[in-house]
Amino acid sequence: MLSNLIRSLFAPKAPAPTESPANADVSAAKVLLDENSFQLAIDTLGPLLRERPDHAEALFIRGTAHLELQRHEEAMTDLGRAVALSPSEPRYLYNLAITHWALGDSEQTISLCKQAVRTSDFGPAHLLLANIDLHGEDYFNVLARMHSYLRPRTYIEIGVFRGASLQLAGPDTLALGIDPEPLLKQPAGPKQFVFSKTSDDFFANHDVIGKLGGQKVDFAFIDGMHRFEYALRDFINIERLCRSDSVILIHDCFPLDAQTAKRDRCTAFWSGDIWRLILLLRKYRPDLAVHTISTPPTGLGMILNLDPASRILADKLDAIVAEYLAMDYSVLDGRKRELLNACPNHWDSISALLDSRPARS
Repeated sequence: MLSNLIRSLFAPKAPAPTESPANADVSAAKVLLDENSFQLAIDTLGPLLRERPDHAEALFIRGTAHLELQRHEEAMTDLGRAVALSPSEPRYLYNLAITHWALGDSEQTISLCKQAVRTSDFGPAHLLLANIDLHGEDYFNVLARMHSYLRPRTYIEIGVFRGASLQLAGPDTLALGIDPEPLLKQPAGPKQFVFSKTSDDFFANHDVIGKLGGQKVDFAFIDGMHRFEYALRDFINIERLCRSDSVILIHDCFPLDAQTAKRDRCTAFWSGDIWRLILLLRKYRPDLAVHTISTPPTGLGMILNLDPASRILADKLDAIVAEYLAMDYSVLDGRKRELLNACPNHWDSISALLDSRPARS
């Protein structure tokens, strides 16, 4: 995990023709770091730092090499000095935060990550904060477990993107993927069908049950637009195609903070305002079992005890959307886990909820 979190901070570049000796040493050390030659990177920077002990970038690179070698005290010294010299450089703050995290100091890790995201839109710091807030397997692995456990005959996915989550469907599952601009990395399987449409268009103009071979929806995953009203319409459209024991998952229901939960994206790490959907379902549909699995990075809503005959949400759609658009993120302050009905991200807890569903109707 450590290498994955910090490796993206370095992009080796060929030395410029007019590069100074100091910068040439720094460039060479970056290349060595990217090649996992950590001790060589440290040795390369030794002469430079003896001559220029306040060279912030060299301290950062050497500190990162020490960090990769799990020499945490040496990393702390170099990275702490780099931050002191350049307190607004997010890379320096972030790798110092990683060092504190490796030493078990979560309070200082959080403080440094928050300082990093205040200075710039720095996605790795947001991601680390999310992984501190939410624990266990990430949502992709939880989704894979769900497929294995439920073995659904039919599956619908809203928001296919590159197709990675769609590929989790088993070979016996008839799967429909809906995305206006899918960018599949590999062809869909023989029982997987992708529709290049908006979900509103798809549900309005297709016989979905017919495309599922006359069967109801067993399992669905909503991961489309990051605005709650779109996810709400998707939920309404999917629920009417389900049975009472079907399962609907909704991504991005547990936001990190107000900045990354805005309706208009302003950060690389972004969940949007899907959290509103969990609150409105709990208010307007108390008959549902609404949970948010605490899986990083942004949680998974899990909706059980479905009622395909319900018209409550559809009949009040415009009024409900207006009501929750007016709700400020601060409503979650101090009560986020309670209001979102957070479920521990442990498979025993998740499977117990799945087993509590009504018998197949």
